[in-house]
Amino acid sequence: MFNGSLTKWLTIPVFWLTALLVALPASQTHAQGLERLKDLASVGGVRNNQLVGYGLVVGLDGSGDRTTQAPFTVQSLTSMLGRLGVTLPPGANPQLRNVAAVMIHADLPPFAKPGQTIDITVSTIGNATNLRGGSLLMSPLKGADGQTYAMAQGNLLVGGLAAGGRDGSSVTVNVPTVGRIPGGATVEREVPTAFAQGDSILLNLHRHDFTTANRISDAINDLLGAGSADPMDGSTVRVRAPLDPGQRVAFLSVLENLTVRPGEAQAKVIVNARTGTVVIGSNVTVLPAAVSHGDVTVTITESFDVSQPAPFSYRGETVVTPRSEVEVGIEASPMFLFGPGVTLDEIVRAVNRVGASPADLVAILEALRQAGALRAQLIVM
Repeated sequence: MFNGSLTKWLTIPVFWLTALLVALPASQTHAQGLERLKDLASVGGVRNNQLVGYGLVVGLDGSGDRTTQAPFTVQSLTSMLGRLGVTLPPGANPQLRNVAAVMIHADLPPFAKPGQTIDITVSTIGNATNLRGGSLLMSPLKGADGQTYAMAQGNLLVGGLAAGGRDGSSVTVNVPTVGRIPGGATVEREVPTAFAQGDSILLNLHRHDFTTANRISDAINDLLGAGSADPMDGSTVRVRAPLDPGQRVAFLSVLENLTVRPGEAQAKVIVNARTGTVVIGSNVTVLPAAVSHGDVTVTITESFDVSQPAPFSYRGETVVTPRSEVEVGIEASPMFLFGPGVTLDEIVRAVNRVGASPADLVAILEALRQAGALRAQLIVM
């Protein structure tokens, strides 16, 4: 099934090949523009799975749900007590200020086995004000298929703080209605994966790029022999792999340390209009263009004049009249010239030289794009 080069590779000690691949220090590989394959792509089918559940947090110091506004808390507690053999009198409506209904979510990592623990996050869904000091009772965590994959329980760690006085004043630090439990859920069911199935594996790039996919395929073929890897598209490379699961793990341990020079990113300018943040990629260039920058400042000053009648005038009145003064100031408008093939460094220096703010920089870049001088994709977030 494998060509001669790959079959020969399987007889070479894995640790020896790994030593060859990581012989260069990480600082040197980054300085040369090389990246490890594990930083560029992931193995197809090896992924996290989201879990969600519903539960009750008890032991709160009066900061739980107000049951008149969150009746599902009482319903949940009544149902739980019934399963434990405790029956409430008919018509009972307990006021539970130390119980809160919560939603629980977690990420189930790939290859997680029954008995292992995962971290969970707990968030209120009622009107509880603080989860500090609470304990989560046993709650099942289910996947998208409705199956239970983990059981959660434990004491919450809450980073937020809330305090209030009888006069209605309150102080809140961070978010006290969300907490975490490290290792708070125990895995009960394993999620099957396609890792050991078939005669090949798929490497999915974190960022689609045809150049990077082709270079990854070439690097693997140089190591294992021609025909070992084929790029399927700009995001996926198919690699022929051993059928034995143990050999496949050793095979991937070598591949993920293989260094590849990724393709250069597209020329982009990212603008966050809400915060004024502007990020300019290294490949952004500008064609010859002249830019003039300046501001017009309008200042309006309001004052009042007092008009008094002449001495001994008949029925004279004192009158207050408003007076407005409008001043228009035009700041100097320096003009700077962009030559052909201007780089990122020259753009930043030119804009800083005229003292443009982030908002002004956005306007300049948009004008350059409209003029056809900006050789980049302008993305506004």
